[in-house]
Amino acid sequence: MGAIALPGWLRLVRPGGDVVLALGVALLLAVLIIPLPVLLLDGALALSITISVLILMVALFLQRPLDFTAFPQILLLSTLLRLALNVATTRIILTHGHEGPQAAGHVVAAFGGFLMGGDVVVGLIVFAILLVVNFMVVTKGSGRIAEVAARFSLDAMPGKQMAIDADLSSGLIDEPTARLRRSELEQESAFHGAMDGAAKFVRGDAIAGLIVTVINLAGGVAIGMLRHGLPVAEAATTFSMLTVGDGLVSQIPALLVSVAAGIVVTKGSGQERSDEVMGRQLGGWKPMALAGGAAGVLGLLPGMPLLPFLALASAAAAAAWTTREAAAKAAQAPAPPPPPPGEPPVAEALRLDLLRLELGYGLLSLAAGEAPRLTEQIRGLRRAMAQEMGFVLPSVRIQDNLELPPDTYILRVKEIEAGRGRLRPPLHLAIDPSGQIPALQGERTTEPTFGLPALWIEEGLRDEALARGCTVVDCAGVLATHLTETVRDHMPELLSFSETQKLLDELPKEHQKLVADIIPSQIGVGGLQRVLQSLLAERVSIRDLPTILEGVQEASAGGQRSIPALIAVVRVRLARQLSEAARGPQGYVPLIALSAEWEMAFAESLTGPPEDRQLAMAPSQLQAFMQRLRDAFDSAANAGETPVLVCSGAIRGHVRAIVERFRPATTVLSQQEIHPRARIRTVGSL
Repeated sequence: MGAIALPGWLRLVRPGGDVVLALGVALLLAVLIIPLPVLLLDGALALSITISVLILMVALFLQRPLDFTAFPQILLLSTLLRLALNVATTRIILTHGHEGPQAAGHVVAAFGGFLMGGDVVVGLIVFAILLVVNFMVVTKGSGRIAEVAARFSLDAMPGKQMAIDADLSSGLIDEPTARLRRSELEQESAFHGAMDGAAKFVRGDAIAGLIVTVINLAGGVAIGMLRHGLPVAEAATTFSMLTVGDGLVSQIPALLVSVAAGIVVTKGSGQERSDEVMGRQLGGWKPMALAGGAAGVLGLLPGMPLLPFLALASAAAAAAWTTREAAAKAAQAPAPPPPPPGEPPVAEALRLDLLRLELGYGLLSLAAGEAPRLTEQIRGLRRAMAQEMGFVLPSVRIQDNLELPPDTYILRVKEIEAGRGRLRPPLHLAIDPSGQIPALQGERTTEPTFGLPALWIEEGLRDEALARGCTVVDCAGVLATHLTETVRDHMPELLSFSETQKLLDELPKEHQKLVADIIPSQIGVGGLQRVLQSLLAERVSIRDLPTILEGVQEASAGGQRSIPALIAVVRVRLARQLSEAARGPQGYVPLIALSAEWEMAFAESLTGPPEDRQLAMAPSQLQAFMQRLRDAFDSAANAGETPVLVCSGAIRGHVRAIVERFRPATTVLSQQEIHPRARIRTVGSL
């Protein structure tokens, strides 16, 4: 049979729809104002009791509190329902109570007659006891637990956020998992906060029930006597039965909901239902046997009824015997095979953190606080480094170091200190590009990355510093910049054998044939690692790995197997990339050419076999070369240029080895490494 098409308006009012919820809340508010017929009042009271039982059953079978995140809203709506019904029954009791016990409906009359048993005083006392149990025991305890849980949840949130960020930075979890864990953490905090406030609904409901009961009893007796001429005894009996019945109809559902709230807030963070947890923790055979023995001893005491205690002792003994037999069978069952032994602790102790950031306790908020979080900037650094240099930055481990001053951090590469600095959160670092101290009020300091004079300023001076042309960076940005430059300086060390193999494995499928032709027949992974490390040492991007492999293949086909020879051919292959990287803002490559005299001096100073040439230049000559190079580059810098040094390919590597010792950021190119179509301009000579 085909599915029956429902009209559009009927689909809107399906159970659980938003229209039904809106109509239900509107009806609750209407009940507070519009009188209800007795028939509808009986149905509404029955609905209130049924909903309370449903809430209690859901709370009992919860696996964790976060599975019932709608509970605070349901608690509010159920409380509003009971208060609306209290108003409706109060209106009927005060207007029609003189007509008899059935005036407020069958539900109220049945509850009043069943509890009172014909005795007004007994009924009022029992009702007062139920009210005290709900108000003083269940509601007060649940409210206190909800308040403590909310406080502990908020206090633990920074530590939990830091743990998630640390796991993400170290690679233990991926981004979707971290996002899911952050969402669950936010839901947990919001739930406990809402439960703390929702507990006040239950407490207020109990107080309102007490006030409504007093009003119904006093007002009803007064109206019955003064307006309808009823005798005192008849008025007291009639209105007491109606009042107690109304109070029971509201207090029993309130008690059920209060118990449900207590179960939810007292449930731990485990993944088991309450019946499973209590059954496992109370079902031990020894406690059951001792409890049964105690029941038997109590039954033998003079004056004690033997039958109930004997029945309890027998049931407890049977349960203890059954539990013990089950435990014995489980112990005799073959044990599962032991898991394979893990690595010995010594191997764990030998592991090195390639990159580690140690923070003083005063800087922990940078890793666990809200935006901009340091871990987010580290993830951005990893992406930027991969796009710019083709180098996948290893995970950065962030940990606290109580031995450091509170405002100090240390950057370690392979657990050796590579840099440190001091930060002053929440202050900002203002740096004047001219190299002078900014003319602002603040604390003088030295920028940790480049050693420039700087100033720690308040947040309110940020706009003024920017207006004066200063660069203003927050503490997380200062640390991220320092980490970036440290990584750039140590990229060759961080490119391990395994990372090189991973780069080869992750090449697209169309390049795998090239890899198979070269490795290992022409060069091994270790040799390729040295080539890539040499390029990274001069901050040459290795993202174009196929071109680098083609250069290695070309050099190997020509019989050149030494690493310097391979690097020279690869750099020629990367000429367009090198020229583009050296191009200045004016659109050309500024050059400082090495003169023929220095070319000859370097060539004559080379000794050793062709595949392993060494530079043996006199120290005085080296000193003169470095001084002239410094003067030439200083003159170009005064003219606003950032030039590169150009020499012949035979001596480029040796010239670079000298230049990097005192000007590591200076680019040294050979004539072959300048692309034919690149625009060049000679701005000096040496």
